[in-house]
Amino acid sequence: MSARSFLINGLVAGLLAGFATFLVAHTVGEPPVDAAIAIEESHAGPEAAHHHEEGGTVVSRENQSTWGLLTGTLAIGTALGGLVALAAAGAVGRIGRLRPSRSTALVALIGFVAVALVPFAKYPASPPAVGNPDTIGERTGLYFGFLAISLLAAIAGTVLAARLLPGLGSYRTVLVAVGTYLVVVVVAAQVMPTVDELGDFPAQTLWTFRRASITTLATLWAAIGVVLVGLVGRAEARARVEAERRELAASL
Repeated sequence: MSARSFLINGLVAGLLAGFATFLVAHTVGEPPVDAAIAIEESHAGPEAAHHHEEGGTVVSRENQSTWGLLTGTLAIGTALGGLVALAAAGAVGRIGRLRPSRSTALVALIGFVAVALVPFAKYPASPPAVGNPDTIGERTGLYFGFLAISLLAAIAGTVLAARLLPGLGSYRTVLVAVGTYLVVVVVAAQVMPTVDELGDFPAQTLWTFRRASITTLATLWAAIGVVLVGLVGRAEARARVEAERRELAASL
């Protein structure tokens, strides 16, 4: 199984995951976004609304929530699927005796935790009308900085686990790797500043938005993982059959 076959399977998985993510984002994500926009517009007042009308709307809200959202989820899903597939290709044979399909599942799980879940726990997504516009750059930098720390810690933990596995065994190796990752991200989370710019935004709307955001992220990663593992498993089975056929032909 070559890196090229992994990449093709990853792109296919990412494309399908993009469709699934769009359905979830449109169904559970758009209502709280609309509610947040309504709150933002009510706080802005009639003068801001009149200024917005004079400036014109480049993309309507309807297009943003349909074709724009679909385009974004397909693009992100395809790109992420390719990256996960390349990481899975690099992990084959390097994580104990796991078969390619199982190591691919592990890579997808680690990716979800390190890239999506843990950074979201420290710097969760915020809807429109939340946060000071002047601090968008700073908040974005903090998020991606913490994401980079989480991802590097996960990679380091995986490499450490691969080296310790022969001597420590599976159970203790997992404890050491997970413990190392947790220590790094917990210390980083304590050191890095906390963002608190909610103001008087309704708590229920904020909770609904963030719940929809993490649900959408989980859908994207789960769909990529499930589809990619299935495709890799099928390719793995075909490669095994082909190897057995060649071995049988050579023995005749």
